[in-house]
Amino acid sequence: MANTPNYTPSLQDLAKLAEARTENAPDNPLLIESVSLNGAEVEPGGLFAALPGTRVHGASYAATSAAGAILTDDAGLTILQEAGEERPVLVVDNVREILGAVSAEIYGHPSQDLTILGVTGTSGKTTTTYLLEAGLLAAGYKVGIIGTTGTRIDGRLVPTKLTTPEAPMLQTLFRMMVDEGVTHVVMEVSSHAISLGRVDGTRFAVAGFTNLSQDHLDFHPTMEEYFETKAKLFDPAAPWSAERSVICIDDDWGETLAKRIDQPATVGTKGQRAVTCSARRIKLDPTGAQDIEFTIGNWAHKAHLSLPGDFNIANAALATTMAYVADIDVDSFLRGVEKAGVPGRMERIDEGQDFVAVVDYAHKPAAVAAVLDTLRFQVDGRVGVVVGAGGDRDATKRPIMGAEAARRADLVIITDDNPRSENPALIREAVVAGARQAKAEENLDVVIREIPSRASAIDHLIQWAQAGDAVIVTGKGHEVGQIVGDTTHHFDDREEVRRALGHYGRGKN
Repeated sequence: MANTPNYTPSLQDLAKLAEARTENAPDNPLLIESVSLNGAEVEPGGLFAALPGTRVHGASYAATSAAGAILTDDAGLTILQEAGEERPVLVVDNVREILGAVSAEIYGHPSQDLTILGVTGTSGKTTTTYLLEAGLLAAGYKVGIIGTTGTRIDGRLVPTKLTTPEAPMLQTLFRMMVDEGVTHVVMEVSSHAISLGRVDGTRFAVAGFTNLSQDHLDFHPTMEEYFETKAKLFDPAAPWSAERSVICIDDDWGETLAKRIDQPATVGTKGQRAVTCSARRIKLDPTGAQDIEFTIGNWAHKAHLSLPGDFNIANAALATTMAYVADIDVDSFLRGVEKAGVPGRMERIDEGQDFVAVVDYAHKPAAVAAVLDTLRFQVDGRVGVVVGAGGDRDATKRPIMGAEAARRADLVIITDDNPRSENPALIREAVVAGARQAKAEENLDVVIREIPSRASAIDHLIQWAQAGDAVIVTGKGHEVGQIVGDTTHHFDDREEVRRALGHYGRGKN
């Protein structure tokens, strides 16, 4: 990836920026045009950022890379010296702490030429970014999007692996977007990205906060630490601090955050006073679609939202307010919001059956509760759910997910999600325990079943449903693979629901 035509930093420039010491210093200026964390993907002459890994230090892969220079720590330097490395090496105490700034320098600080709108929080990040993308496109802008479902540049998919890519890839994407004439970028900003410095070197025009509930406590030791990490995106002292902040104050965490910030824009859907944007439902369709009124300042704006649920009113209000503070025409923006759909987020599967079938990404206790509440509100019949929990992730939320499902559904089927390296039976056991405890203690009228095979669990759910019921498969949403051990098997909940509907004669055919 070529740098900006007017400036390409030298290794000496980067050493000064990173306050690094240089080993094997070159005699002449060495220009650096690219950077990568993957030794196999470093472009010839580029910079290889060798980080310590969980099993092997990245410096171990330097010998086979085409890098012109290496950025690493003292442990990495020792590995390089033992291997007889002769290329220049920049040595710092912590590579992650300076990698964002170094990557931005190499690619010419592309975020300064973009209007970047970042969304953080526990639930709703993906939906909010999709709404932002659709609204900005309708308002006439060329848009990039970065998040859980991948990266798109003006609608074209660019493969990426992480919700928020590592700093070198993130800055590479920003440079691509600038070069292709993108004006606005909407992106999810995960707590991992903030903690690991992936967004360092990025200038945000607007930062938005959705909500906070239990998740990632395998990475963050407490909810308070999880919150403080999210809050850093809005810290005026942080290098990535946004010019404007938009906070949804529908939960206590949002209210706490709003009080810390100087003149934030605020969003409320519960009748709060003195908010920048107040949103309310004025009509609900049998399909779950809803007409929403947004009051911003002295003006009321109406839109038909195809996405069901109170939480999507909040997501739409947050997206609209972020656009508003970014000086986007609200009515033009809402024309795009009306057409927006989000893969795997309350995605309705309609094959002509006489009950509602939905697939959703909900994989946190609060999200499971929210989607079930939405379905219960939509139908007069029964509600059934398939739920599971991922392996190698926060184990404390597993029984809570089971309990939340049991409190809201008539049928709870507990199955495998992505067990990864864990024993799937033990994961299911924890979810089942939470569901059964809630049933016993609260005298709930709910049927709880454990079906290990996810496909069989979906089959059972579809066979159980009757006219007027609603069923939902939670946990994987847009994902098209199930991770068992180190292998990813093709599995798409949406495909499986359609297959089951057809196989059991529940659809129009």
